[in-house]
Amino acid sequence: MSADPSATLLINGVWQSGAATFDVTDPATLTVVAQAADAGPQEALAALAAADAAAETWRRTTAEERSAALRAGAGRIRTQADALAALMTSENGKPLGEARGEVLGSARMLEWAAEEARRTNGRVAPDAAGGPGMVLRSPVGPALAITPWNFPASMLVRKVGLALAAGCPVIVKPAEQTPLVGTELVRLIAEAGALPAGVLQSLTTTRPAEVAGALLADRRLRKVSFTGSTEVGLSLLASTRDHLRRTSLEMGGHSPAIVFDDADLPAAAASAAAAKFANAGQSCIAINRLFVHRSVHDEFLALLLEKVAALRLGHGAAEGTTTGPLIDFAGLDKVERHVVDAVKRGAEVAAGGRRWVPGDPALTGAFYEPTVLTGADDTMLISTEETFGPVLPLYAFDDDDEAIERANATDYGLAAYVFGSGLARVWRAVDRLSFGVVAVNEAFPVRPELPFGGMKNSGLEREGGSEGIDAYLESKSVAIKL
Repeated sequence: MSADPSATLLINGVWQSGAATFDVTDPATLTVVAQAADAGPQEALAALAAADAAAETWRRTTAEERSAALRAGAGRIRTQADALAALMTSENGKPLGEARGEVLGSARMLEWAAEEARRTNGRVAPDAAGGPGMVLRSPVGPALAITPWNFPASMLVRKVGLALAAGCPVIVKPAEQTPLVGTELVRLIAEAGALPAGVLQSLTTTRPAEVAGALLADRRLRKVSFTGSTEVGLSLLASTRDHLRRTSLEMGGHSPAIVFDDADLPAAAASAAAAKFANAGQSCIAINRLFVHRSVHDEFLALLLEKVAALRLGHGAAEGTTTGPLIDFAGLDKVERHVVDAVKRGAEVAAGGRRWVPGDPALTGAFYEPTVLTGADDTMLISTEETFGPVLPLYAFDDDDEAIERANATDYGLAAYVFGSGLARVWRAVDRLSFGVVAVNEAFPVRPELPFGGMKNSGLEREGGSEGIDAYLESKSVAIKL
């Protein structure tokens, strides 16, 4: 990598700084921690040209070689886990422990992709009247991976690993709020795997619409994988109106959780708090609506409030911090708007409910207290919009069917949570919930071995699991007459 710290563009095997740079700030203190190169359409098209030129070479690279390259990248990530975690905390704000867990999870994802590289099998069809047939699988071609700021390591590695495993060159566009850890991951993977020029590239930019627009207008780009807002995801899908390309979308969520009256309440409270307040609630699979059976509502609430009281706000690098800041003040404004609306409509604040004012004057970021609301109903903004912050509303229910119907009453379908002990009851809920990921008595349902993605307006296709690599492969039918 270049000695210039702002050389965050990897194009055709060369690290570049570009004509302009932008500041990267610590969301807890609002201080500048680094600068990154600000790519534009010219750099984007240069990267696409390099990816297109490298496509045939990478496609012809054996699956065993691609797998070995990814394993080498995973190993390098593991050795640099502490440094990567500190880098993530500096630009994202999440506590160091969470950041390190995300980094190590990224290594596991890359190892899974390495295994999948050797399992992109076709098949031989039974003989028909004319003769045998075959199904061949081949990489779709140059791909663009657009990754989010809330999980800047795991979302990037999951896309990159599967693309490279399938034989696709990939251009990464990290979020402008968190370009540093993404850039370093690209460097580690490219160097450890000795990847050919053009196979893995990175574009940091504050002009994502211009950069993506230039790439999307070019027919050489054959695949887009996006994680972010539903609004942007739908606009990317609309860009295929002139020429089709494979598009994977992982968009917004509005995750419900259901606590049945036979649940292990202490464990359910601990899991609900973890699933809600990790990363200050800034997760697409964070619990947004918590439905609790009325007969155990008060007992569960008391247990939940104990867990919330133990959370500690602060800088993510400070010892003991469990909850960092929101990424920016726009996110804070939305959190406040949801709480104000809920209280106005009859909800009560059981914990939190305010901006956090730290004793340390250096902490000037967008902090909000971990908040629990009771008496929520389905008319409130928080019941229909994804909050993306540390606010957890509780809804009482009396009947299982009622809870499931209310949980499904959303345009989103990414993740849902079920807490209970009766197998038949839990299974009925799992079967009826219209969500791509369902956690049963579990706070963190994302695993490399399982496909990840949503239904309805939460997305298209899947990442991870044995299904994940399919998004980067085309099938070709071959009919043979003997």
